[in-house]
Amino acid sequence: MATNWRAVILGFIVMVIIGTFGGVVIPVVGTIGGGIIGGFIAGYMAGEGIGNGTWNGLLAGAFGGIVGAILLAVGGALIGSVAGPVGSVLAGTGVLLTGIVIALLFAIPSGIAGALGGWLKGSRQKRGVKPAKPATR
Repeated sequence: MATNWRAVILGFIVMVIIGTFGGVVIPVVGTIGGGIIGGFIAGYMAGEGIGNGTWNGLLAGAFGGIVGAILLAVGGALIGSVAGPVGSVLAGTGVLLTGIVIALLFAIPSGIAGALGGWLKGSRQKRGVKPAKPATR
C-alpha cells in the first residue's frame, strides 16, 4: 500500500470544511458526513484498489481526528486553568483521551468510504474505461 499524501491532505481538508459547516447545520450527521466524503475523496484519488483506498481514507480520517483532539485538549487545558495547575492538567488530559477515541471513530467511516473510492477507481482502471475527452471544435 502506497500513501498518496496529496489524496490524504485533500481528504483531510474536505473533511474539515464539510465537518465544520455540516456540524453547525446538522450536528452529528454533518460531522460524520464530512468524514465519509473526505475519506471517499482520499480513497478515490489514491485508487489502486480497496486496500490502498482504505489506507488513504483511514489516514485522512485519523489526521482530522488527531487535529481535532489536539485543539480540544488545548481548549480544555485553557478552560481547566481556572481550577489551577492540577485542574488544567486533568482537564487537558481528559479531553485529549476523549479526542483520541473520537479520532478513531472518525477514522473508521473514512477508511470504509476510502475503500469504496479505491474500489471504484480500481475497478474502472481494470475494465479499461478511459475518461471521455472533451469535445473540440
